[in-house]
Amino acid sequence: MNLEKELTELLGKPIEKADRKELYAAVLKLVKAKIAERPLTQGNKKLYYISAEFLTGKQLGKNLINLGIYSEMDELLAKHGQSLSDVEASEPEPSLGNGGLGRLAACFLDSIATLDMPGDGVGLRYHFGLFKQEFKDHKQFEVPDEWLSEPGVLEKTDVSFPVRFGDLIVHSRMYNLDVIGYNGGHNQLHLFDLDTVDESIVKDGIDFDKKDVEKNLTLFLYPDDSDDDGRKLRVYQQYFMVSNAAQYIIKEQKDLGHDLHHMGDYVAIQINDTHPSMVIPELIRLLIHEGIIFSEAAGIVSDVCAYTNHTILAEALEKWPSSYLNEVVPQLMPIIGGLDWGVVCAYNNNNDLNIIDKDGRVHMAKIDMHYGHSINGVAALHTEILKNQELRPFYNIYPEKFNNKTNGITFRRFIMHSNPQLADYIDTLIGSSWRTNADSLKDLLQFYNDEAVLNRIDEIKRDNKVRASKFVEQKEGVSLDPDSIFDVQVKRMHEYKRQQMNALWVIYEYLRIKNGEKPQRPITVLFGGKAAPAYYQAKAVIHLILCLEELINNDPDVSPYLKVVMLKNYNVAKAEVIIPAADISEQISLASKEASGTGNMKFMLNGAVTLGTADGANVEIGNLVGHQNIYTFGRSSDEVIGLYNTSGYKSIDYYNNSQSIKHCVDFITGPELLAIGDEKLLGDLKDNLMHKDWFMTLLDLEDYCRVKETMLYDYEDRAKWKRMELVNIAKSGFFSSDRTIREYNRDIWHLK
Repeated sequence: MNLEKELTELLGKPIEKADRKELYAAVLKLVKAKIAERPLTQGNKKLYYISAEFLTGKQLGKNLINLGIYSEMDELLAKHGQSLSDVEASEPEPSLGNGGLGRLAACFLDSIATLDMPGDGVGLRYHFGLFKQEFKDHKQFEVPDEWLSEPGVLEKTDVSFPVRFGDLIVHSRMYNLDVIGYNGGHNQLHLFDLDTVDESIVKDGIDFDKKDVEKNLTLFLYPDDSDDDGRKLRVYQQYFMVSNAAQYIIKEQKDLGHDLHHMGDYVAIQINDTHPSMVIPELIRLLIHEGIIFSEAAGIVSDVCAYTNHTILAEALEKWPSSYLNEVVPQLMPIIGGLDWGVVCAYNNNNDLNIIDKDGRVHMAKIDMHYGHSINGVAALHTEILKNQELRPFYNIYPEKFNNKTNGITFRRFIMHSNPQLADYIDTLIGSSWRTNADSLKDLLQFYNDEAVLNRIDEIKRDNKVRASKFVEQKEGVSLDPDSIFDVQVKRMHEYKRQQMNALWVIYEYLRIKNGEKPQRPITVLFGGKAAPAYYQAKAVIHLILCLEELINNDPDVSPYLKVVMLKNYNVAKAEVIIPAADISEQISLASKEASGTGNMKFMLNGAVTLGTADGANVEIGNLVGHQNIYTFGRSSDEVIGLYNTSGYKSIDYYNNSQSIKHCVDFITGPELLAIGDEKLLGDLKDNLMHKDWFMTLLDLEDYCRVKETMLYDYEDRAKWKRMELVNIAKSGFFSSDRTIREYNRDIWHLK
């Protein structure tokens, strides 16, 4: 049966007479039928990738690509006066993640399926995700992200497990999302929920009764943890996720007839950050119920569980008070106590190593490191810092467990889908093998001095800037110049990522333009990202950016040369438009604080040039492209760590000793911004920069401004810049998540 006949039959009417909603439902149904024709990937050993987040992005276009029918569907709809891009636009984006952690998990599932490995994801079906971001009075406001609708990409199943919380027993419901590889395998993402969750209890933004677990358990990703009820709800969520995962794994193994005593031969579990850490004591508890003694159960679980560390920030390594766990999951505390006792006895009651510290807090990462067989960082620098600084006591006793797995991205979504013009042009230059073997992109280097090729790649970049400009005008109401330099920083809002430093540069440039020092070419500065609802300082930075956007874009002396846009509710769909249009990739975290980054890889793949510190995967990008194709600034990670260790950084000294820094910081509470913004928010932000500045914004500000000005100047050497674009694309193949997954399998999972 041909595609046109199939689609027409599903619609029950001619394709040209269908509206967008009808077309989406029909194409989705057709895609699901095609996926069902692919058997689930089987093997002697299976991976279960457990994560609190899976930022999957929209599924329709990705699945059409991986099924090999995207172009055919595009042409078919166009033939009947319809648009596949319009159909894709009508699809709600699954709100199942927030930042790099969740996007990485989604990329990994794509690569696992593409490489034909048996491996499923396990997580939660959040009704409203993190939240939908709105702006009012130049401030972030949070409202529910109502993404669940029919027809949807998730399939409800009859699979259900009992989960005990103290005296309360709830019964889960499993939903499946099909994950198909590019010309490859078929796995699934299993998302658990409760039928009793009640969306109507959410009032006034994202507020709800945090005590009523049966009604609230899966409403939101990362519920507000500014009070005890919110923190306990996170424990409820995490245990619900891992108890379902553990029960599902054991059920599958028993259904297959596998001997649970030899689970390590059949099962690999990857713990993605500390949120799923309770899977270790939960699996032990369940194995004991299967008749296996504690010591053997602990050994079995150690054989199957591996831990990925995603952060250097101590506050992100979760520590739950024993009182919370005794209330929420009392059945786990004897197991955790036994695990801790083993550590106490083995290491002479060393508080650096104990799972339960002297204050009665349970350290989730310590469970993972003692009772998992692998501990990996996500970039070369990150792993070395873990070994030599943050996790040194564990490296000293378990050096064999530590390994690095530099993050990767799926090229299927971030060039084939989001930048098809460039993907197709690359095919004409080097063939299509790069689509499954990204290392082949290095063959583009033969065109380093080919003016026609360089010009064509640059033309594609401009086409993407035109597309992004139309998108921003439609979504944000701001008119952009596609011939301006697109300077982009899109990522989760956090002080260590230093969006505030970029905002200070905007002030620096604004003041220069007002002083008559106009840039050679207009500059468009694009921000995007959400601040956690209780993260006051990150919200203050958003407020500053939004105030600068109004001030600058409405100033006739400045707006022809400088524009600022804060993209509302930044998500994967917006990334797919903005990233291909970027000229400058802002990766300016304080050195030693960003574990890896994955946005930096997506920008590189699409020909943007990195402006960044020697942090995370920026270091590996620099090593690949060479110093002449990246712009770096700021203190090194060793210098920053030294300043922390000696309390050697005082931001007020930098404020007092530099007129340039002082002018930029003072502008935050100057009359121009106070006429627009909130005096307290702006005042607190300025005060924080002057007297705390924990992530050392002012330390690197002058060097950042200097290097950025050099970069803007170099952009005018068009031949040089085009060669930089080419080199970045050509050297990006290392960052394919296919490579990352092969390394995980080679060193950790050993799937068969």
